[in-house]
Order: sequence, then structure tokens, then C-alpha cells
Amino acid sequence: MAYVNSAPRDETFRGAYSCGTAPSDALGGHHGGMAGLEDVEQPRRHGSATAARWSPAVEDERALKALELFGSPTEGEVLLPSRPESAGIARRLVQVVVLRHWRLPPRTAEEAVLLVSELVGNAVRHTGARVFGLRMRHRRGWIRVEVRDPSRGLPCLMPVQELDVSGRGLFLVDTMSDRWGVDLLPRGKTTWFEMKAAEH
Repeated sequence: MAYVNSAPRDETFRGAYSCGTAPSDALGGHHGGMAGLEDVEQPRRHGSATAARWSPAVEDERALKALELFGSPTEGEVLLPSRPESAGIARRLVQVVVLRHWRLPPRTAEEAVLLVSELVGNAVRHTGARVFGLRMRHRRGWIRVEVRDPSRGLPCLMPVQELDVSGRGLFLVDTMSDRWGVDLLPRGKTTWFEMKAAEH
């Protein structure tokens, strides 16, 4: 994921930076609505990458401990230090929320864990921030995961070849999520993705 350092103030970039309209039944977001493309479905092509050695489809004690230590990203923004090891904390927070709080299928947890790992990794590597924020939302049939950082530099979706070993983060988000985008804030930005989530 590459970053562009200049952007107009207070703009919202939706659905891979193409403008769209928030769905009428959307959850509230930073700008009063869930950004996304209304009535436009992007095809989902599932990648083969895995987020970590542990299984995000099975609850573990470290996930519950992370929830206890840092709080739930469903109740407010959870601030984490901008260090590589925080990606593991974010993954486990997403895991426990999806499986235990929302009681969604393991496949949803696996995909959400992979994608949040990519967003956090890019926030840590490219923004120079000391902390980043994680927030999660759920409405029937959909989940939304947001990563906020203080940089207003915009990530760019770059072409990726089959054998490339780097630069695949936003490509995976674009491929596996149903919609995604970036909301520019007065100080920083929120990069988010949304996924359809079948209820049990």
C-alpha cells in the first residue's frame, strides 16, 4: 500500500476512492453515515493468505485477555500503540468480538482478522503515528471495521502481480471485503472495510 501525502480537507473517499452514497440503513459513522456504494456489490474473490499461526475461527484465552486489557472496540474507539505487535492485539479483539459478542460464523472471523491485520500493518508502517484507533460496528447482515490514524496521507490501491510478496495489503482488502474506503478527518483519517455477515 503506497500513500499519497496531499489531499483536500474534509473529504470522504468511498468504495476504493470512488464517490458513493451511504445506504439508508447504514450505521452512523464519523461523518454521520456508513460510507459505501449504495446498491453496488463488489465481487468477493477469496485469497489464500492467513493472518497468523493461531486460528481466528477458534476462541483463545489471549483474545479474552486483550478484551479485558484494552476494552471492546464495539463500545468506543480502542487506542493501541503503533507498533508491529499491536496487529496481534487488533486481530484478537476482532476475533473475540465476531465470535463471542456477535456470534457470527468462523469464516467471518477469519476474513475480518486477515483484513484488520492489513489495515493495522499499513497504519503502523506508513503513518509515523504513536497510536492508532480500532472500532467495530455491526448491523444485521453486515460488519464494519475501522482503523483511525492521525496521518492525512491517503493509501493507494496498487496493481499486484501473482508472485508479488509485498504491497498486497490494500489489494486483499479490495478483493475480500464487500466495500471499503477512507474518511478524511480534520486530523487524520479512518480506513474501513465492510463485509456481509450471515447470521447463525
